Amino acid sequence: MLNCVVLMGRLTADPELRTTASGVSVARFSIAVDRGYTRPGEEKQTDFINIVAWRQTAEFVSKYFHKGSMIAVQGELRMNKFTDKNGQNRTTYEVMANNISFTGSKAESGSGDFAAPGAQPAASYQNAGSDDFQTVVEDDGFPF
Repeated sequence: MLNCVVLMGRLTADPELRTTASGVSVARFSIAVDRGYTRPGEEKQTDFINIVAWRQTAEFVSKYFHKGSMIAVQGELRMNKFTDKNGQNRTTYEVMANNISFTGSKAESGSGDFAAPGAQPAASYQNAGSDDFQTVVEDDGFPF
């Protein structure tokens, strides 16, 4: 099975960074994504999509992105069911971000962190640990 979402849009507000009781960083934010097709004579339609990022990805997005920043998000769609205070069953959807990337220019980002001489920010951040990979020993030039 496959659950992969790729979005590009603008942040509707600054990311909200919090820390869980166990010290894990989590950031929540939403992005405005224009729909790809608009019928002639109709206004452009926009979807507002909630995103949640964990650990280093959360810290990355809260440090480098702000309201209005263009952002690319790759992640998984999550559905959450709950009962509200009035006893009504509710369902919410959000994207759990696995990879977040810059898509705008440095000037558009408005971050002073890019101004340091010789400093190059990461173009993106992925939630992949080096523990998940093994060194491939190449025999005859092919890894298989």
